[in-house]
Amino acid sequence: QVQLVESGRGLVQAGDSLTLSCAASEGAISSYTMGWFRQAPGKEREFVAAISWGGGSTRYADSVKDRFTISRDNAKNTVYLQMNSLKPEDTAVYYCTARTGAFIPVVPIAYNLWGQGTQVTVSS
Repeated sequence: QVQLVESGRGLVQAGDSLTLSCAASEGAISSYTMGWFRQAPGKEREFVAAISWGGGSTRYADSVKDRFTISRDNAKNTVYLQMNSLKPEDTAVYYCTARTGAFIPVVPIAYNLWGQGTQVTVSS
């Protein structure tokens, strides 16, 4: 069973950049669609970005498009989320997630593996 471990939590200022990593242990991620969701206090978990198993397809939430980039290195069993031009509204716990299949859904229920989450705080 693949387990996902996020890293890269941080407290940054608006306009800064931050990269989150998600490493898979106890298995390989090469056959999984990988994604990132986030959840701010009092809000529902929302889709951020996802990438197909081969990296050929990506999907982004409108709120992060052109600022965030998702990528993966299957040889290292790791997926990344490069976040640029961060805004206070990006503050949330960020969760790495995975699912089998080629489709890239944007709802949490479609993903069956989740990491513990990592906190990102953006101050104004």
